[in-house]
Parts: sequence; C-alpha cells; structure tokens
Amino acid sequence: MIDRYAIEWLRPGLVAAAGVLARAGAKADQVTLLGFALGAAGSTAIALGRFGIGLAALAASRLCDGLDGALARLTAPTERGGFLDITLDFVFYASVPLAFAIADPARNALAAAVLLATFVGTTSSFLAFAALAAQRGLRSEAFPTKGIYYLGGLSEATETLVCFALMCLWPAHFAVFAYVYAVPCAITTLTRILAGWHAFSGR
Repeated sequence: MIDRYAIEWLRPGLVAAAGVLARAGAKADQVTLLGFALGAAGSTAIALGRFGIGLAALAASRLCDGLDGALARLTAPTERGGFLDITLDFVFYASVPLAFAIADPARNALAAAVLLATFVGTTSSFLAFAALAAQRGLRSEAFPTKGIYYLGGLSEATETLVCFALMCLWPAHFAVFAYVYAVPCAITTLTRILAGWHAFSGR
C-alpha cells in the first residue's frame, strides 16, 4: 500500500550508493545474491532464537534488495537479473515465518502456516497478473521502473518488512502478529483476483 512512497523516499540514497558500487565494478546480480545470503542468515538466526541478529541481517538483506535494482538501472538491466531478484525475494519472504515456526513449533507453527498460506495467495495473484499483463504489453504507471507489472495491494513489501521487524522485536507475540497480518494479505489476494478478473475479461 505504501511501497510507492517508500521507494520515492529511498530512491536518492539508493541511487547514490548504487553509483559508488557501479564505479567499484559491482554487478547487480552479485548484490542480489548477497541480499539473499543475508536474508538466509537472518532467517537462520531467527530459527536459532537470535532475533536481534536476525533483524539486523534482514534489514541488511532488504537494503541489498533496493540497491540491486538501482545498480541494474545504472549499468545493464537483464531479464536474468529480474528473474533472480523476484524469485529470491519470494523465497526470502517465506523463510521468515518458517524460521519462527522452527524456533518455537508449539506456539508458532499454526500461525506461521496461516501466514504462509496468505503469502501464497498474494504472490500467486501478483505473478499471474504480471504474466498476463506482459502478454498484453501493459505497464504499471505506479511502478514504472519495475521489471514486470507490479500490482500493488494492501500488503506490500514495506508492510511485510514492518511486520517482520515487530516479530523480531517481540518474538513472544509472533502468533498475534502473524494472524493480524494474514488479514490484509488475504484482502490483497482478493483485490488482485478482482483486478485480474476485470483487467482480463475483455480483449
């Protein structure tokens, strides 16, 4: 819901940092892989009960996620890079609830399963819309720099990261945060299905 505003606010800093990386010879794919590695380290830390370390690693991971796109636009964006970025992003988002379930299965497993089910809804509706939008040559006016059609919703990356941060700061209340956040994720899935229904009903 607020991704477009967060992107505008962060863009100047990301572009400046990406310029430094470009002059140093860094590649966008390298930053993408580093971001995923940091995200995996953060999820591992959470699974081991080291929630503060996990939060720091998740934050660093998402910084890389912003930098890779800015760096790609300064150098040479590739379809491979776009595919890698999107795929690893979704794996990262799924790994965090799973990590909390591993950390405390008795208290967290069901809530994590519910949240992951709604994540499947948001991601599948997002990707299905993007695939069909590409066939029709549609472009998102709200997110013109994205590699694919970026269909927004009530729950987007910014809201998800805030939720993850709250979970790491107050891990004993993970189940509450998960159930509460599952609601806007479910609403996002529904609104995207409706958007697709209307967008692709005619020629």
